[in-house]
Amino acid sequence: MPPASPLPLALQRPPLCPELALWLVAPGFDLDGDARAVAADGPPYWAFAWASGQALARLVLDAPRLVRGRRVVDLGAGSGIAAIAAARAGAAHVVACDVDPRARAAVARNATANGVAFAIAADLEEALAAAPDLLLAGDVCYEAEVAGALLALAARGAAAPEILVADPGRRGLALPPAHLEPIAALRARTFPELDEPTEGAAVYRLRAAPAALREDATICEATAAAPGAARAEAGAAR
Repeated sequence: MPPASPLPLALQRPPLCPELALWLVAPGFDLDGDARAVAADGPPYWAFAWASGQALARLVLDAPRLVRGRRVVDLGAGSGIAAIAAARAGAAHVVACDVDPRARAAVARNATANGVAFAIAADLEEALAAAPDLLLAGDVCYEAEVAGALLALAARGAAAPEILVADPGRRGLALPPAHLEPIAALRARTFPELDEPTEGAAVYRLRAAPAALREDATICEATAAAPGAARAEAGAAR
């Protein structure tokens, strides 16, 4: 059960990843009308399964070879949905990273709910100490500081992990478009639903040098009604 909190939570299954269960904001809670109840703690980003997180989780669950046997970091983990998917899909080691201590508590709670265990870090430097092969970054690259850190990481060449970035198109990415190689486009909405103009999320591979798009690169689509449709094996090869 979740700890005592002014924000009511309920164990729910995100539409795009129904095989996962997360403690999310309870149905019927009015975030606008009841905002004072959570204002002191700041925005509860960790209490939602954001479209980008669902997209990364779906991609990993449908293409487990992306993570199998690898060391994975989930940056800006929030609820931990992508980290949980990586652990479920056979990653050798997983680190969920979030600067918000409430998010780290939520990640631990959600990991338990899904029968998995992994490390939890408070910042990118701590997470990188695990020497990851793959870094998942969902909905965090609209800030120049984070985008710059990921570009610097990608520039390490052979020593850099593979970096997959997911974005719902809510605002402009602070990453040069030429460095983004499209991998997948998945239809999904943040859950529980918010009043936001997003219907899905795109997943990109971040390149240190401008990406030369392959003619055979696969752009896959999936719907919340048919999560198994997100088969991205062909476009997921590094």
